Amino acid sequence: MSRNLLKYFLFTIITWVSPFRGAGQDILPWSGFGIEASPIAGKVIKHEEKFTLPIPALTTGLDINLLSQTYGKNEWQQRRRYPVIGIGFSYIHYGIDSIYGSCFGMYPNITLPLLSGKNLEWTLRLGDGIGYVTKTYHRTAPVDTINVAIGSHINDFAMIMTDLRYHINHHWDVQIGADITHISDGSYRKPNLGINMIGAHIGVRYSPVTSRPPHIVRQLQPLKNRWLLEARGTMALVSSYTPGGPRYPVYLATVYASRRWLSKNKFFGGIDYSYHENIYAYLRNNGLQLGHEAGNSYKSAIIAGNEFLLGRLGIVLQAGIYLKQAYLKQDPIYEKIGGNYYFVQKEHGPIKEFFLCVYVKTDLSVAELGEVGFGIGF
Repeated sequence: MSRNLLKYFLFTIITWVSPFRGAGQDILPWSGFGIEASPIAGKVIKHEEKFTLPIPALTTGLDINLLSQTYGKNEWQQRRRYPVIGIGFSYIHYGIDSIYGSCFGMYPNITLPLLSGKNLEWTLRLGDGIGYVTKTYHRTAPVDTINVAIGSHINDFAMIMTDLRYHINHHWDVQIGADITHISDGSYRKPNLGINMIGAHIGVRYSPVTSRPPHIVRQLQPLKNRWLLEARGTMALVSSYTPGGPRYPVYLATVYASRRWLSKNKFFGGIDYSYHENIYAYLRNNGLQLGHEAGNSYKSAIIAGNEFLLGRLGIVLQAGIYLKQAYLKQDPIYEKIGGNYYFVQKEHGPIKEFFLCVYVKTDLSVAELGEVGFGIGF
């Protein structure tokens, strides 16, 4: 049984990163598929005053990426200048085992070309997935009350890499670059300051067939720069303000207008609203704002952002400025990063979009919550 599950898992990964399925006669099987390995060395950074952990002298790791160079099988690939898609596997050893432990991450990613020459290329890789952290905050055995950064074993794992890459031939590439990793659980368990690491890496990429499959080039018609009225409703679970305490729901709603541009982006702006049961419970438990607990437990904000469209997937970057904060104040500006997966994408009709959305909301470099829900566009 376990062998069958392993075979299915490997087949799913290879299928996702391999573009040759359904390709034309000019595209050889496994064209564009490659394996990339990059040793990492860096340092944990103190990103806020509450981060009181000792800083390790050196943080090391290894990143393995199963990747596929797109060649234009779908129109969005041509519009995005034929990016590389992949599934990454990372191991990060933070440097002080008794406090931090290590992190094992797995994350889908996309590598975008920034500048390209004949053999030299500058790229940007963006990825986000899940990470397992071996050490967390514990008041009971094994006791670790120094680690105020991580409250649970399962965390969001984000990786950003930029590389200067040299193409030796159609099989081998070498690269050198810089990277940033971030882990946190979105306040699902407290404490949740997260761990940020900045580092550098060198690496090598091997493609058994070719790293440069021939591009499919179409005469693409520009998509209309249309306006949509959109709404989304999401929910999050966050821990109380006491480590190990109960979890409470947060309900979020957003209404916004969006405009497509360059056939591959959507700019949007609107209103964000959230109601926090954890803040309501905090006020009730401490006898604060009696009779007005609910009115001091919601936030509203104006938002603006951009969505980068990749076929049925959209990568969302959003910023917000609070119009009203809850009783427990935070920074006046916050950010959201995440993705939309579109079940419905139509140019005409009353409902033009319907999508699943997953975001992480942060206040500067500290994650406040992770939200999941659905959205619709008219």
